[in-house]
Amino acid sequence: MSVQLGMPMPPSSSAAGSAESGGHAPPPRPAGTPAGLWDQYGRRATDMRLSLTDKCNLRCTYCMPAEGLDWLSKQAVMTRDEIVRIVRIGVTALGVRELRLTGGEPLVRADLADIISGIRSEHPDLPISMTTNGVGLDKKAAALKAAGLTRINVSLDSLHEETFTKLTRRPFLDKVLAGVDAAWAAGLGPVKLNAVLMRGINDTESPELLAWALGRGYELRFIEQMPLDADHGWTRRNMITAAEIRGLLSRDFVLSSDPRERDGAPAERFEVRRRDAASGDASGPVLGTVGIIASVTEPFCSDCRRTRITAEGKIMSCLFSREEFDLLGLLRSGATDAELAGRWQDAMWIKPKAHGMDHTGLGAADFVQPDRSMSAIGG
Repeated sequence: MSVQLGMPMPPSSSAAGSAESGGHAPPPRPAGTPAGLWDQYGRRATDMRLSLTDKCNLRCTYCMPAEGLDWLSKQAVMTRDEIVRIVRIGVTALGVRELRLTGGEPLVRADLADIISGIRSEHPDLPISMTTNGVGLDKKAAALKAAGLTRINVSLDSLHEETFTKLTRRPFLDKVLAGVDAAWAAGLGPVKLNAVLMRGINDTESPELLAWALGRGYELRFIEQMPLDADHGWTRRNMITAAEIRGLLSRDFVLSSDPRERDGAPAERFEVRRRDAASGDASGPVLGTVGIIASVTEPFCSDCRRTRITAEGKIMSCLFSREEFDLLGLLRSGATDAELAGRWQDAMWIKPKAHGMDHTGLGAADFVQPDRSMSAIGG
């Protein structure tokens, strides 16, 4: 029997209902379920990923087609006040303990600093991080820090202009590097770098990228390419696996497990020491750490603590959810905070046990890729 995984197209207006009526609603969770964003497998979501836009100024091959996508209208995207309210409900009513702002590319929103300051004014102790491609960050890092941003993640797949341009379809490497340095100077640390390795393109550059990051005090995380590209070009065969990443890095480094608890983090961390060329053994002190996010081959679904809100206010319990549920439509229809919290809890209760991509019998022909790309979900 063919196993079909992935997320279908968002419900049509006839199935989902209008924005005024609150849109597509999940089935109610059983009576007596605990407060907070629990699912039926005993996991509680405390890490909120909130997308500010689906727009992006790069066209990374593992995410977006060269011509871009059909962007959401301004009216469809959450406003500053709607974002602040949804975060308030998540933190005060549902136990959210950290927030990551995502996209698309968050920096393209002109009101980004205002969004952050609005959240920070209500939640002085909430860790607020942001994932960005870094283009334009050099001009905004200090203002974002002043607004209340805690730290930043920057996507950086290569240090070579030709490779970078091939992957992103834009000649902006200098802009990204300037943004990384500006984030560090602004105190948005620890600065984390995210790199996706593509076979035959930038995979052999991985030791060099790690050495560069370690030398500057940045935390590098390699991410397995996930089947979330809008071009639908992903194949398991072409994906660089976590095991391969460890092998590539072992040319120059010795990796050992980080003694700190993983604590629900998507990245498995390793302490890094230089490899002695003569003996092949570890040499010298720990230089820093590197993380590997192996969502496909070594999934961490059993300890997932994330809940996701898309730019148009849809609840997604997982990047590969088969369903998404409308929160923004309910908000705009005049719902109370308690009603919004209830829908959010209902949506998270039916979170799937796992995405299933590690199924041993699953081949490329069996996998049905989600229709949404990463930029349309929020990473």
